Amino acid sequence: MKTDIQIAQEATMLPIKEVAAAYGISEDDLELYGKYKAKLTDELWGEVKDRPDGKLVLVTAINPTPAGEGKTTTSVGLGDALSRLGQKTMIALREPSLGPCFGIKGGAAGGGYAQVVPMEDLNLHFTGDFHAITSANNLLAALLDNHIQQGNALGIDTRQILWKRCLDMNDRALRNVVVGLGSKADGVVREDHFVITVASEIMAILCLANDMNDLKERLSKIIVAYNYSGEPVTAGELNAVGAMAALLKDAIKPNLIQTLEHTGAVVHGGPFANIAHGCNSVRATKTALKLADIVVTEAGFGADLGAEKFLDIKCRKAGLKPDAVVLVATVRALKYNGGVPKTELNTENLEALSKGIVNLEKHIENIQKYGVPVVVTLNSFTSDTEAEYEFIKNFCEERGCEFALSEVWAKGGEGGEALAKKVLYTLENKESCYHPIYPDDMSLKDKIHTVATEIYGADGVTYAPAANKALKQIEEMGFGSFPVCMAKTQYSLSDDQTKLGRPTGFEINVRDVYVSAGAGFVVVLTGAIMTMPGLPKKPAADNIDVNDDGVIVGLF
Repeated sequence: MKTDIQIAQEATMLPIKEVAAAYGISEDDLELYGKYKAKLTDELWGEVKDRPDGKLVLVTAINPTPAGEGKTTTSVGLGDALSRLGQKTMIALREPSLGPCFGIKGGAAGGGYAQVVPMEDLNLHFTGDFHAITSANNLLAALLDNHIQQGNALGIDTRQILWKRCLDMNDRALRNVVVGLGSKADGVVREDHFVITVASEIMAILCLANDMNDLKERLSKIIVAYNYSGEPVTAGELNAVGAMAALLKDAIKPNLIQTLEHTGAVVHGGPFANIAHGCNSVRATKTALKLADIVVTEAGFGADLGAEKFLDIKCRKAGLKPDAVVLVATVRALKYNGGVPKTELNTENLEALSKGIVNLEKHIENIQKYGVPVVVTLNSFTSDTEAEYEFIKNFCEERGCEFALSEVWAKGGEGGEALAKKVLYTLENKESCYHPIYPDDMSLKDKIHTVATEIYGADGVTYAPAANKALKQIEEMGFGSFPVCMAKTQYSLSDDQTKLGRPTGFEINVRDVYVSAGAGFVVVLTGAIMTMPGLPKKPAADNIDVNDDGVIVGLF
């Protein structure tokens, strides 16, 4: 069996100019990065902004398990399948982070015969967007420390510095560090911290900004610290905005690549859904909606994280209205949720399936609370049985969902035609009445309580003293109308990753809260979630190399 990287490397790609032409994009509207990838110019948006929007389809999933679900694979395969059925379709995805590529999760280009290419470029440096975000983040950190070193005219309290440095790599040793050691000229000694680049507020800002002016306004609002009087100090007050914008000038432009079957894919931005808002850029999604009749996008991890933030943060902020949601699961993952060990997932087990399917049930209920119709799809495995398929199909149809099997990993777009037909049926016959799950004027604690009880199924919320203090301060500063961005484990509906299925009788434990004033949301840290992941005992990096022919191997 060929690996994902072998399939991608054997693919025949079209010049990106030809892919763009199919959507009416001229060569003048492309900034080429080689032959097969390009950025879309600022001028293109001016040309298409008055066109009507296409239909927007969100792909999400049940809580991830070691058995695998294949959300990006489904997104890509569905896009190709809709194209095969004569629909002018475009895919809008996030860019992968280097950290997971070399850690445990792997890349984010899809899999099998449902991939976007060039796969190695996408999973590694791509067009440099993440490096630009890293540089802008760390420039702000350097300017902050330099300001303190050069007399501290703003009276910054070094015990209340909020801004952290970042790196697009899993490096647990950098979570807590001390900077400024050495001589007097080497800076002021203080505790500092690193987050992974995808958790940087600048990543969130880039993904929510409409244009350069909006980007600069958001950057100026970043709260980097508090002064000795307890007042916030912003990036604007440090005069950092212009220089950061210069670093982000190209990164704000969406990237265009293609699938193995030459469907256009706009890939831009990449905040994690467990520690950020988990969606690709607003600019990419809006552009795709002007260029295609149907846009397939995705949100990170399970629907309790990525889809919730897509629906409560991104759509609210950008004025987007999804027309349908595709919810991805596998028989194996549902049996895993029912208590079956990973080694026994290939054996038919309807009893375990009936226990584990409650996880899927909760996600169906959650999406329906937003007023958006749901299509459930199963990524098929050779070990699945007809009895298992029939059980899940009946379960979904009883809850008002369309259902289809997906074989896109093995067959590409052809294997997604059954799913594509169900999506088209839903778009044509089921009205979307999208609405966020809570209003802007609800208090922050009530917003947190709503997500915890309505989406996670918790009995309530407990707050550490630091969280209570932070919430009070954030509302006093005037940010109480912001949506909440919950930082929570992706593996469970609860904040305890060991609680599988549909846990009950638990509370969400909030340990801290902070405002991302530029992004426009309040981050709520729950459980033991980390904003700088670590590498596993055997990282994926162990298997990655460049062979004697100069070809990358082991990336998947």
